[in-house]
Amino acid sequence: MHLTPNHRLAILLHEGIRGPNGKTGLTLLRYAQATIVAVIDKECAGESLFALTGIVCNAPIVDSVASALAYQPDALAIGIAPSGGSLPDAWWQEVKQGVAGGLSVINGLHTPMASDLELQGLLKEGQVIWDIRQEPEGLGVGSGKARSLRCKRVLTVGTDMSVGKMSASLELNRAAQSKGLRSKFLATGQAGVMISGEGIPLDAIRVDFAAGAVEQMVMRSGNDYDLLIVEGQGSLLHPGSTATLPLIRGTQPTQLVLVHRAGQSHIRQHDHVPIPPLPEVIRLYEMVASAAGAFAPVQVVAIALNTGHLDADAAQHAIEQVKTETGLPCTDAVRLGADLLVDAVMAD
Repeated sequence: MHLTPNHRLAILLHEGIRGPNGKTGLTLLRYAQATIVAVIDKECAGESLFALTGIVCNAPIVDSVASALAYQPDALAIGIAPSGGSLPDAWWQEVKQGVAGGLSVINGLHTPMASDLELQGLLKEGQVIWDIRQEPEGLGVGSGKARSLRCKRVLTVGTDMSVGKMSASLELNRAAQSKGLRSKFLATGQAGVMISGEGIPLDAIRVDFAAGAVEQMVMRSGNDYDLLIVEGQGSLLHPGSTATLPLIRGTQPTQLVLVHRAGQSHIRQHDHVPIPPLPEVIRLYEMVASAAGAFAPVQVVAIALNTGHLDADAAQHAIEQVKTETGLPCTDAVRLGADLLVDAVMAD
């Protein structure tokens, strides 16, 4: 399944607009090509989506899937990621109502839905259930051969999880294409795959084959584009993250863009793990990427700063501070566009 402008999408986002688990749905609101006809969040029903999120979208917020059906969607995207990877029973019942009402389902959760016998029994002709988190077939161990490609390969890396690596990657690709560059965004997470229609769900791939899966994806596109922009995952600083190293090895990046949330000093939900000064983080990523000379030298060429929680003046001040601290170009790609990031990548 590939979302197109012809799709009419409802997004299941209960407790995700104000809460911490709605990243996938909010990203779909900002970047999906489909027409968003309704957002489902009982907590925020009737309120303004723009006032709550700052995202330009006229879709109404409704209290249930049943209410969303009045807006004639043809697909339901699971836009929340509850702890544990499965939906509470009340929300699961709503998914069943949606399928019974004729909707296809786009599922980014770890818990599969396509194999559920009850949902299978509700499907009618033309309806599909797309479980995104499935390991691709034919995987092998990474071999570092992406370094043989002639195209530029940019990987976004972060000081933490959920700091905006996907958004920065999408904005960078959009800006590169607007400049006439043959650029492609390569998705590595469920929301990115939903948006682009292809890619790999890295966190569903066995760790032994993770670098190989990234390498396979990069090699598949590398000869057809001048610039590949690979969506980053996790962080080398996060005590629970295993995704960043296989991305570095599989991509064999030619440049890195570091993504950071302005003012964040510790790993979220791990206050005992500080985020070092950005110059130290830059040195870490460059050192790991080159592996003491085993691989080609790689530089962080720019900083993508997430200032979504700041007003305009504070955001600009934070950007200037990071420029001074690191000596690198810095911008908020979502707020201000990514032209500066494209220039930094292409200048290197």
